[in-house]
Amino acid sequence: MKILFVTLSNIGDCILTLPVLDALRQKYPAAQISVLVPPRPRGIFLNNPAVSEVIIFDKHSRLKDKLKLFFALSKKNYDQVIDLRNSSLGICLPARHRKFLGGIWRRIPDRIKHMQQKHLFWAGLTDEGQPAKGKSIHITPADREYIQNILSKAGIFKSDDLIAIAPGARSEVKRWPRDRFSLLIRQLVQAGKRIVLVGDISDQPIGEYLNQANAGELIDLCGKTTFSQLAALLEKAGLLITNDSAVMHLASYLNRPVVAIFGPTSQVKYGPWSDQAGVVKKDIFCRPCEKAQCRFGSLQCLTCIHPQDVLVQVKAVLESKGAAVKNPQQDQAVGPVFKRVLITRTDRLGDVLLSTPVIEALRVKLPQSYIAMLVTTYTQEVLEGNPFLDEVMAFDKAGQGRNLWAAWRLIKLLRQKKFDLAIILHPTNRIHWFAFLAGIPKRLGYDRKCGFLLTDRIKHDKQSGQKHESEYAMDLVRYLGITPQKHSLYMPVKKESEEWAKALFQGAGIKDSDRLLIIHPTASCPSRIWPPERFAQVADQLAQRYGFKIIIISGPQDRQKAEMAVKHMHTAALSLPGRTSLSQLASVLKRAQLFISTDSGPMHLAVALGVPVITIFGRSQAGLGPKRWGPLGERSRVLHKTVGCTDCFAHNCKKGFACLMATTVEDVLAAADSILKSS
Repeated sequence: MKILFVTLSNIGDCILTLPVLDALRQKYPAAQISVLVPPRPRGIFLNNPAVSEVIIFDKHSRLKDKLKLFFALSKKNYDQVIDLRNSSLGICLPARHRKFLGGIWRRIPDRIKHMQQKHLFWAGLTDEGQPAKGKSIHITPADREYIQNILSKAGIFKSDDLIAIAPGARSEVKRWPRDRFSLLIRQLVQAGKRIVLVGDISDQPIGEYLNQANAGELIDLCGKTTFSQLAALLEKAGLLITNDSAVMHLASYLNRPVVAIFGPTSQVKYGPWSDQAGVVKKDIFCRPCEKAQCRFGSLQCLTCIHPQDVLVQVKAVLESKGAAVKNPQQDQAVGPVFKRVLITRTDRLGDVLLSTPVIEALRVKLPQSYIAMLVTTYTQEVLEGNPFLDEVMAFDKAGQGRNLWAAWRLIKLLRQKKFDLAIILHPTNRIHWFAFLAGIPKRLGYDRKCGFLLTDRIKHDKQSGQKHESEYAMDLVRYLGITPQKHSLYMPVKKESEEWAKALFQGAGIKDSDRLLIIHPTASCPSRIWPPERFAQVADQLAQRYGFKIIIISGPQDRQKAEMAVKHMHTAALSLPGRTSLSQLASVLKRAQLFISTDSGPMHLAVALGVPVITIFGRSQAGLGPKRWGPLGERSRVLHKTVGCTDCFAHNCKKGFACLMATTVEDVLAAADSILKSS
């Protein structure tokens, strides 16, 4: 039997047709199989003993050459023509059996999703049993020796230590950003993995960038291997990390472990098909669009994928040890898998920081879901750069909260993003209405302030103060069947803020070796403000005892109150009230050896940065005390005294804030000594 096999144009698409060639060889072991292939992917079939003849066909050639090829093929009297290009050859060439794009004549069953399975169906070979993978790739002993020599010179002898990374792709919209690849590679190298970069000649610039960014520790083979040598390398590698590319399909065909990063293309149709394979994707509202250009110009489906997301899949594939990989999202008790999740927290700085463990808990259980968080414009910086979030959305209380047109624009934006779950951590009438009008199908929150607009409600009893605010936030996650593993706060520190703080310290004469005491003497309510003269006494004595340099901070609205503490001090201090953004404040705070504060947002910010905290509490209501709002740091201290009040009138106190006055300078100094002498 003589068979003409007409394959596709792109290398990746061509590899997807190789199972058809394998099935033909399996069904007709004595057949002479000729392959008609365009110039680019010809290396797949050249020198392959399973192929009788390789015929190069250029679709851009002149009509005269095409006719010449047609008549030459007509004389070969093929018994069967299988044309996966759906070209005129499949229709016009004389043959006893022709098969071309069978989808026109035969409806593809819904169970057949992937393109390599569709090709088998169109060729009428789905009933032949799954052919063995890798049979149609011819790797010579010379290819294997070439790769072995490269690895031996680099001191690589175990496949488990070697990870191949294909950072390029023929289409620009399929390429994960190179800086993300660089961060990923750095973490893999720190974990003891050896990295080899692979790709064709067009991938050389990104290969050079990644190698330079990692101090030349990588083996860069971009554009330096033939097709069969690349196959020999993938045989040796313990894992391939790749974009949606031809290298991914080659590794899949060779049945090698793969982790593939997908943006606008469909992983259902084009994902890796080896037994050990993981896909990293983020289900934003517009993917998979399968378009050659992003209509929003942002490629957010790729840019929102973090190195940590890839590492989760890498770990799953490497730990599978030969077994089929189970998607982490399937191994959970969350009920349905939520692809797009919105978290909202539109109150103050400390509240948002105390909610950051919720984000991490959701990310651990929903590693590939798109998770966004809606906060106020003031607290937005707290979340920008959080690796567990895909998007930070800002809510302008003065605009969207009071202007109906601005509010409707926000609702339209939420509707456009097609969230399927909203977790409302702080109940407000507006946010409940926004989530309802945005058509989010599952809305989880507390049963107060238009709670009837929610689909799922839990009892609101925060006023009882039976546990910490971070635990109240976690209750909503537990409702979904998720058991949080960590409760640590997270505050990202930006590079530009670090540079700002460095310049600030240099200008103030503060050296890296200096010990810093930072004081925040203000708060939004008088019932939480310890007297400024006492803060001044504490600062003076600690500076004398431990050689601290003092920094005073506050928000812009509390500048005058903070300056009162500075005026009472005998020690020089760097005064920063209202002079920092939240990100800049974080860069200042992280340098401190001790932070002393009122009950306020910066207290939680210091905890998130790992700084020891002393907090002075006043009010005695259960829902306002340290049990609910105290600092979470292991080295933190809370100073809180009760003075026998049966009722607390907060800022309308009739006793001159006796609870605050009960905490003395000596109490604060003793707490400072206990922290500093134990460190």
